[in-house]
Amino acid sequence: MPGVPPIKILPRERGAILQSLAAGVVPRVGLHHVQVGRKDETTALLKDLERIASGGSAIRFVVGRFGTGKSFFLNLLKTLALEKKFVVMQADVTPARRLSASAGQAAALYTELTRNMAVRSKPEGGALPGVVERWIGESAWQGEERAARAAREVREKLKPLLDRVGGYVFADVLGKYLEGYLTEDDALQEAALRWLCGEYTTRTEAREALGVRSIVTDRDLYDYLKLWGAFVRLAGYAGLLVSLDEMGVLSHRLNNAPARNANYEVLLQILNDCLQGNVSGMGFVFAGTDAFLDDPRRGLMSYGALAGRLAANPYAKAGAEAGLKDFFGPVIRLESLSAEDLYLLLHNIRNVFAQGDPAKHLVPDEAIHAFVQRCAQTLGASFYQTPRDASKAFVGFLSLLEQNPSVDWRSLLGNVPIEPSSPDGEPGRQDDELASFTLS
Repeated sequence: MPGVPPIKILPRERGAILQSLAAGVVPRVGLHHVQVGRKDETTALLKDLERIASGGSAIRFVVGRFGTGKSFFLNLLKTLALEKKFVVMQADVTPARRLSASAGQAAALYTELTRNMAVRSKPEGGALPGVVERWIGESAWQGEERAARAAREVREKLKPLLDRVGGYVFADVLGKYLEGYLTEDDALQEAALRWLCGEYTTRTEAREALGVRSIVTDRDLYDYLKLWGAFVRLAGYAGLLVSLDEMGVLSHRLNNAPARNANYEVLLQILNDCLQGNVSGMGFVFAGTDAFLDDPRRGLMSYGALAGRLAANPYAKAGAEAGLKDFFGPVIRLESLSAEDLYLLLHNIRNVFAQGDPAKHLVPDEAIHAFVQRCAQTLGASFYQTPRDASKAFVGFLSLLEQNPSVDWRSLLGNVPIEPSSPDGEPGRQDDELASFTLS
């Protein structure tokens, strides 16, 4: 855009961004090249990170209709947290991975979170070994005499963890990793990492490998997340951020009411702990569609204790028409992008295609205006409500022009029908047990 100095975009970033946007998913790299809007929401979450880094806690529920950019927002927050030296655990909730269960689903969510553990040097995940080894480095075990005493000193180093549920066995496993690290026993280190990732399914297997008598089970998910929150600070990080997307699975794909309520009970416990200051140095972000929050029969508002704590500020509701925003409460609602933000998003996508070189732009500004007008006529107001549809359609438009340079963009834009993407998996579909019935 005029007045903005060009920023070189690496081929790897270009490919990842365009392939992700074309598929309607969030790119894992190069988010800053396409990020627009959400300034107030981002500022609020940056303040949360500051509070966590100072020993506090934070919790947020990010909600919005399908395609408003919730997943993109979570990945942007992850990028910001990593830059501020946080450890980030991120996962999508599925029927097979949830907060509370009795057949291994909660343990599976814990395993997914630990596998996806990320730090600034490993933003793609798989950072758990590095986090543990940083703690070893921070503790400065070295020399033969020091190594011989290390195993006895582990519990002293991890004393802040020992008064927590599971703290003793967590410390024992870390001690085993340290022992393997100092004696160059790769098998022992691997066994300790498997336990820390929750990959042991039987106590017998864990006892044979590590000499410990417990493993991570469905009942332990939140307790072990709190242990990680305390441990990463001992390892020298600013704090721990736990990010869960697709929370609508809990509300609209668990047809069993007791199962939903059990998951909501875990959310209530986390919410109470964060609001009351019972945890320190960690934060939680949960993202889902507005139905996940607002549905009075299946959403969080159907659970009385959560409904009271997540209710909107009445003064903020009254001032919403005047453009007033309130981010003091735990809920952040992602509104539709403004027309200006949408134009900027498409400008950014055009810039990614050109790898930051304005001389290589595939279409002029006129084409972007014509594209927006065409989509607005075809899709109506929904085009502005779902940046996913806008970016996906525009990537497809530019991709075809790039592969067929002889084609005039005007003829292409006028001949191609544009349809909104299907809200696959969106809550409120016909999976509701009372959504359809007949009388005879």
